Amino acid sequence: MAQIKDVAKQAGVSVASVSRVLTGQAKVSETTTQRVLAAVKALDYRPDLAARRLRSRRTDTIGLIVSDIRNPFFTEVSRAIEDVAYQQQWRVILCNADENPDKEAVYLDLMRDENVSGVILSPTLSRLAGFRPADYPFPVVLIDRCDRDTAADAVVLDNLDSAYRLTVHLIENGYQRIGCLYGAVSATGRQRQEGYAAAMNGHGLVPQAVAVSATVDHARTTAGNLLRQEPRPQALLASSGLILLGVTEALRTARLRFPEDIALAGFDDLPWTRLVEPGITVIAQPTDDLGRAAIDLLRQRILQPEQAVRRVVLRGELEVRGSSLKMMV
Repeated sequence: MAQIKDVAKQAGVSVASVSRVLTGQAKVSETTTQRVLAAVKALDYRPDLAARRLRSRRTDTIGLIVSDIRNPFFTEVSRAIEDVAYQQQWRVILCNADENPDKEAVYLDLMRDENVSGVILSPTLSRLAGFRPADYPFPVVLIDRCDRDTAADAVVLDNLDSAYRLTVHLIENGYQRIGCLYGAVSATGRQRQEGYAAAMNGHGLVPQAVAVSATVDHARTTAGNLLRQEPRPQALLASSGLILLGVTEALRTARLRFPEDIALAGFDDLPWTRLVEPGITVIAQPTDDLGRAAIDLLRQRILQPEQAVRRVVLRGELEVRGSSLKMMV
């Protein structure tokens, strides 16, 4: 692999002259420029971008660390972030932490080594506890997950309110024994459980919330256990798209129909929720807006490091479908 000194030798100029031509940071004669470019082409030279980043205080690269890329929510958010980054000629290093604090730490170290301009992070619970932006050598924007007292730039859904509205919708349609399956490993799942519990308590009903890992398999098994209880829940609420899919599979295994046998509602307006008859009632998250708002906050933080902390809270939309139709009495 050709190095910059090889280009300099081929062009008959100094290494400094090659660097000036490639970076465009200083004026170089047209003759020298053409000789350097010809040498670059002849040797198929590619600049050492990593070394350049280490010498520079700013880069054109940002990091995106998501907690579970298998979750369609994070896939859609990542796409929105990448679209904006491409338009702004930023490169994105995408990492999947798998809800694993150790992997998350490794990837944050990678971002430090790559000298990225900033990071958009969906943190694990342990990372979020006591999170301080000053602990990192780059600006950080939290996405999807943030505690009320976290003093960091963040873009989140109105989780508590969304879950509250979804639960009230079920209550107003006649359901009283409403079970809730929520993600145990994220602040988001816990906030949605709080909204569910607030709605149940506010209507004089007893909450029945069960924490699960945000996987289809665990949600399916846990929902199956709930369905075997007596009395059986009249409705089930799932705090994420993956949990909702597991619950739906459990209902199919138990040969229960919704809403005839049990009502069903959850989060994330995924294509399959509209295809399953008669359609599943969900809170639709504005994934595109979440991603765009996160990269906009990061850009502002990069340009104005001393600006006040900002939090963008977006509203989820209640999409009512047949799975939560009014209970027949």
